[in-house]
Parts: sequence; C-alpha cells; structure tokens
Amino acid sequence: MRKLNSAMERFALRHPNFGIANLMLYIIIGNAVMFFLLRMTNGQALQFLGFEWGYVLRGQLWRLVSFIFVPQTLEPFSLILSLYFTWFIGTMLEREWGTPKFNLYYVSGVILTIVTGIVSHYAFGFSMILGTYYVSMSMFLAFAALYPDAQLMLLYIIPVKAKWLALADVALFAVDVIGALFRGSFLNALLPVVALLNFLVFFWCEIADQLSRRRNFARHRNSRQTIQFKSAVRQQRKKEAQQGYRHKCSVCGRTDTEYPDMEFRYCSRCAGYHCFCQDHIFNHEHFKE
Repeated sequence: MRKLNSAMERFALRHPNFGIANLMLYIIIGNAVMFFLLRMTNGQALQFLGFEWGYVLRGQLWRLVSFIFVPQTLEPFSLILSLYFTWFIGTMLEREWGTPKFNLYYVSGVILTIVTGIVSHYAFGFSMILGTYYVSMSMFLAFAALYPDAQLMLLYIIPVKAKWLALADVALFAVDVIGALFRGSFLNALLPVVALLNFLVFFWCEIADQLSRRRNFARHRNSRQTIQFKSAVRQQRKKEAQQGYRHKCSVCGRTDTEYPDMEFRYCSRCAGYHCFCQDHIFNHEHFKE
C-alpha cells in the first residue's frame, strides 16, 4: 500500500499538467444537464445512463462515462445543496493537492467503481451502478483527513467538525454494507468498501505514520525508564508525610522541618540524589557508586 501511495505521489509530481483543472465544475454541470434530461423523460432515461457491463459489451460505450453524471437526487433543492457541497469539497481538495493528484483520486475512485461493476457482472450477473455517491463520500473522507477541525453545518444549522462527520460517514458505510448483504445485494455491499479502499490508497502513509507515533508514545509512556511525574509526585508527598520532612542533609542530618530558614541543595557531582544543607553543600565528600 505504501509503495502504491508513493507511486501516486511521484506520478503527480512528474506530470504537473495531468488532469482537468476545475474538474468538479464540469461534474456539476454534467449533473445539472442530466437532471433536466431525467425530469423531461420522467426518469425513463435513467435506464440508458447507468453503468451496466452487459450493455457496454453490446456497444453502449457511453455508459462508461454517463453514470458519473447521474444526480444523487431528483429533488431540486436537495440537488442544489448536494452539488454545492460536492463542488466545495472537490475545490478544497484540488487546491490542497493540485490538479494532477486530485484528478488521480477522483478517476481512481471511478475506475474502481467500474471494476466493481465488472466483477459483480461475472460473479452475480448484475452490475447496474447509478451515480458516484460513494466516490463523493470518499472525497469527503479525504477532506476530513486534511481538515479535521473544519466547521461544517449539520442539517445546515448545527456546526460540527469535519472529523466527527467523517466518523459518522464511516459508520454509515458499515450500515450500508451490512444492509446490502442482508438484502443479498452484493454489488451495493462492495461499492462502499471500494470507496474506502480508494481513500486508504491515498492516505495509507499518513494513517500508518500516525498509528506508529501513537504506538511509540504508548510504549514510551509505559516504559520503566520513563519517569511518571504524577506518580512520582504522589510518592514524594507520601514519603514526606511519613518522614515529616522534605529535605535532609546527608552529612549532619538537619532537615527543613527543624530548620525552615536554612537552604538545602542537591549536589550534581554526587552519584544519585543527595541533599546537603547550606553549610555542607560545598564542604562534603562526594558520594560515588
């Protein structure tokens, strides 16, 4: 996975002119045109636009592209909001990654969707795919990974951070997969998995590095060589309560409880931690191991 991610990065760097600038603008225009076409035909045109590998083999090659522009809804207000959100997410990703990498991300999601349809055709005899809903959802996961603290409006009124919405989307993916399996719709069960796979290909390095840092932090925190400051403070306070003092001179035995105005210091040249009063800090025999 890491090698594939690195190959994607190298390709994007070596081919700065690859891809279509403002790709999401063209996708949205295509969705709008398709929306009016479906409304004029009362939705009948949909059966000629979805991806179906069997029909592609019969010469209906436009299905390899037309399904990308099938809108997710035919309700005008919901469609406008959906298209705006898609444009916003896509524009932010293209601005962050550059045109080549963003095009790779979107196109690879579409290609994986097509491959899933082909596999479903030969394995289950059905491969009709309407729209790129899960490709758009994987775009949002990418946005949330890059901008986890970005404030988005849930139900257009409640501000929620992108990372929490992304977790909700992953949960929704899982629900869709389980529901599709119960219905026996294996194609609909594969599409969310493929969308997540596309996301993992592009973010595997970041995810693996983050998990590695957390493991190293947990290992370091639980190491015997790591000083547990809170535990050490509690032990020190408990020890002071039992002893009745905090500092005690290693030469004369005077304590800060008996002589509260006297200064006590620790010698850096002695092996271990040894305290001395102000009379012996510079006048004592150094402790050695």
